Amino acid sequence: MSVSIHPSAIVDEGAQIGDGSRVWHFVHICGGARIGKGCSFGQNVFVGNDVSIGNNVKVQNNVSVYDAVTLEDDVFCGPSMVFTNVYNPRSAVTRKDEYRRTVVRQGATLGANSTIVCGTTIGRFAFIGAGAVVNRDVPDFALMLGVPARQTGWMSRHGERLEFIDGEATCPQTHDRYRLVEGRCELIQD
Repeated sequence: MSVSIHPSAIVDEGAQIGDGSRVWHFVHICGGARIGKGCSFGQNVFVGNDVSIGNNVKVQNNVSVYDAVTLEDDVFCGPSMVFTNVYNPRSAVTRKDEYRRTVVRQGATLGANSTIVCGTTIGRFAFIGAGAVVNRDVPDFALMLGVPARQTGWMSRHGERLEFIDGEATCPQTHDRYRLVEGRCELIQD
């Protein structure tokens, strides 16, 4: 397997990109980026130097993955969603030494036009709805909607909304079972 890079893309020397990854039109990947296998970068994506991206990550059109962002395996970044890395930016004030780390855990979905304020951690298999603005940490499996984003439910690993009865739920597609324990959603391992 190899990496597919469109002729209009710029991949700086030193960038590490795993086998089977696809880099589409007008993408710029900086030299310090570390990218896993089987990833896809849509048109007009930017990936900074201090960025770590796992395997099977999908970054849709018009997304900038700035320095201090980590995307674990199987993360989905919807079209035109936004990461930040400085909490209080000013054009006249240099704050590159104040970047706040953002971590998006395995399997999370970041919906189209959502904004992830720097310094937050998005939990495993969390689902951030389109247009939501996340300004605090998000638990595993949480469904977050609105501005600012508020938790409105729970999602399965398959991306289906979970309906809890007596503290347990079943994914309607995979039949995986989940339980609520002290305000957290957990997958029940048989």
